[in-house]
This record gives sequence, C-alpha cells and structure tokens, in this order.
Amino acid sequence: MTRMQGMEISRRHFLAAGAAGAAAGLPVNAAPAVPGRAPRAYFGLHPFIEQNPKAVFIRRTHVKQKTDQEAKLQEGLKLSREIFVPMDKPGVPVSHRIVLKPNCTPTRGRGRPDIENWGTGTDPQFYEGMVMGMEEIGLKKFNFVEANHFSNWNLRGWVDINERHNIEMNEPERRPRNFRDGYEMTWSKVPDAVVYSRIPHYAPVNEPDTWLLNIAKWKAHGMCMTQSVKNEQGMVIQPFVRFCPGWQMVLGVPDFMKPDINPEVETRVKRYFENHKKIGYARYDSKAELSPIRQEIWAHKTCDNMSVMKTGLAMIEGIYGRDGDGFNVGTDYMTNIVMFSKDKFRLDLIGLYLSGHEPGNINLYRIAKERGLSDTFNPWDVPVYEWIDGKPEPRKLGQIERFPLKTYYLQKDGEPLYHLVNEPFDYDKHKV
Repeated sequence: MTRMQGMEISRRHFLAAGAAGAAAGLPVNAAPAVPGRAPRAYFGLHPFIEQNPKAVFIRRTHVKQKTDQEAKLQEGLKLSREIFVPMDKPGVPVSHRIVLKPNCTPTRGRGRPDIENWGTGTDPQFYEGMVMGMEEIGLKKFNFVEANHFSNWNLRGWVDINERHNIEMNEPERRPRNFRDGYEMTWSKVPDAVVYSRIPHYAPVNEPDTWLLNIAKWKAHGMCMTQSVKNEQGMVIQPFVRFCPGWQMVLGVPDFMKPDINPEVETRVKRYFENHKKIGYARYDSKAELSPIRQEIWAHKTCDNMSVMKTGLAMIEGIYGRDGDGFNVGTDYMTNIVMFSKDKFRLDLIGLYLSGHEPGNINLYRIAKERGLSDTFNPWDVPVYEWIDGKPEPRKLGQIERFPLKTYYLQKDGEPLYHLVNEPFDYDKHKV
C-alpha cells in the first residue's frame, strides 16, 4: 500500500476498511475447533495461570524446520486454545480491543538470504495461530502495534496476516505537530520518573477497554537478550522509542521532546550509575560501543516504560532462537520452546538463564528491582512449570535444557565479541 505524503491518513483505519477484501487471500488450514470453547461474554487465561501470576510456563514445540509454516501455525493455534478460555463474569469482556505486540525486526541484512535472518523477529505463522485461537472464543477487535521497520512489514507477511484477520495496524511515523495535536497517541505520566516524565504510545495502547498480548522473540541483542520487557519498547512512539543512543537521546532530544524529559535526569542517572560501579557489578568497565552508561540509560528508560504498562500475558516465542546482534549478525537454531507468564520480568529471567546467561549480571533486571518494578532478579526464585497438553507440570530450573545464545553485551577485554554473560553471581550477597 502506498503511503501518501502530506495527508494524515491512519494506516490502521485504512487497512481495517479494506480487510474484508484481503481476507480472501491465502487459505489457512486450522485444526477442528475444541469443544467447550463456544464464545461467551468474557474471556480469561487458564485458571492455573491466573492463580500463579509469578510463575513461568515453558511449552516445548515440535517444528522440524523453521520453513514449515503449517507446523508453526498449528503450534500457535494449539497453545492459544489451551491458555485462552471463554468465561462468564468475572473476566475480560470480549468487546475489549486486543493489542498485539510481536517483534517485527527486519529480516534483510548485508547480502544474506532473507531466510537466514528470520530469527530476528517473532514468527508470523505462530502469531497468526495465536490470533486464530482467540478469534474462536469471540474476540474480534485486534490492533497490531509496532514503532519500527514499517517498510519491512510485508517481508514476512505481517500485512497479509493482519488484513486476513481484520487486524488494525498503526501508522509508525509521526511529525512534531502530531505530538502537539495528540494524533493517535496515548500519553502516560511516569511515577517516580528517571528519564521520561511522560511517555507516548501508539493508540490504543494504554487506552481503556484494551488488553495486551506481548509475543516477543527469543534472540540475542546488544542489551543481551531482547525478550518480553524490551519488546514493549516497540509501542513507544518515534522518536521517544529510541532508548539505546545514551545521552544523545536524553540531553540532546528535539525541542518538542524536552518538556517530557525529567529535569533531574542527569543527576539521577549518574547517581544510580556510580553506585552500581562502587558495588562492583560485572562489566561496568567495558569499553563496548553500547557502553555501561548507555546500558544504564536504556535500562531506566525501559523501567519508566514498564511503570506505565499493563500486560495481560507476556510470551517469548523460541520455536527457533537466535544468537548475535539482533539484526544482521547471528544464526538461527531450532530451540523449539515457547515461554509465557503474567510477570514480564520473571519471564525474562528464565529466558536469560535458559539462553546461557546469568540474569544477575544484566543491569536492567537489578535496576527494575531497585525501582520496585520487580520483586526479584534471581531466576531460582521463579516457580517454573512445563506446559504439556494444557496441563502444568512443576519443574526445577536445572532440569530444563539450556540453549546458549551468544550476545555482544558489554564485551570485556580479551573476550570474544559474541559471548555468554555467565559470570557467577552471588544472589545472597546482592539482594538490592
């Protein structure tokens, strides 16, 4: 679809209007509907998930090749049928708008075949299967939200899938005047802000009568692993979404952003940073380009964002996981695992551990506990269940296979550029 310059046309409304015609696209071979899933006025998560909001659930998938679209779709559909249930009150009204946040990083890079870069983003067929399962219980209002890589949405079929299911899509680009007018954005005031005193998200994020499903990708990145907490960065409107450039996008932001930067940001960030160095946390002497102070700023922006976000369910799709830099460099591996939880921070701790890293060494998760956004950064505090055919089976973390996914996070002197962040961490000593 051609973007028209000079016109304030909402892509999500335009696509919704034309979705009925696009729905005649590729056929989808769904399995027979599950008895007992007739739509009701409300929906919710499987009762065990609701009753154990601090637990993380791990489901093994059975996909032989990442090119097997039908197998990936069926994995998404089967899981969706197991975890989303029709309900009578109390529950979430089926009239709510469902906000869908996959990770849509582009798949083209530096002369490699596109297929070699599929692991940079959430698998589209798994995403479609999840949506299909939700449609079966009466959900009809879906919004796909993504700040980045608009030009790449067609490469993996996101636009086709969203049109097929009448899912509205946001318009990522914004002009300074759009911020003055509040054009299709929702502003949230950050409590106890460190960097952002207010954050804008693409509508309808954070609007009343919405429910968020976060489907992140299991992949390495400059911030160690992307996963669920970072994935919600992609709902922040450009250029506020730029969390990674350090002081440049704090003290040097465009004029229209300055009123929404905490006036005490420099003092607060430096105080946190110097304290962390004194404590002796790992890698604060790294000379990496994504330096310790840039990691510190990114972590605080991320925590500011998390302090205003309410997520219905967070998920990490790892049918195939990826090491490398999150974009161009890296290899996909058939890891065949999907993780999910109501608690995003605890979910990411398990994802970090299972990808070969020690969560206590990663700035974000310690800082989240310091700021009261998480109650732990120790993966051994997290109850873990294997999700088998819709039933949770308790597991010890050490019983679950780990899949090392190397990253370039804060490289140490003499260390390979891509490495595991796996130094031993004393959780008893450092409780924050």
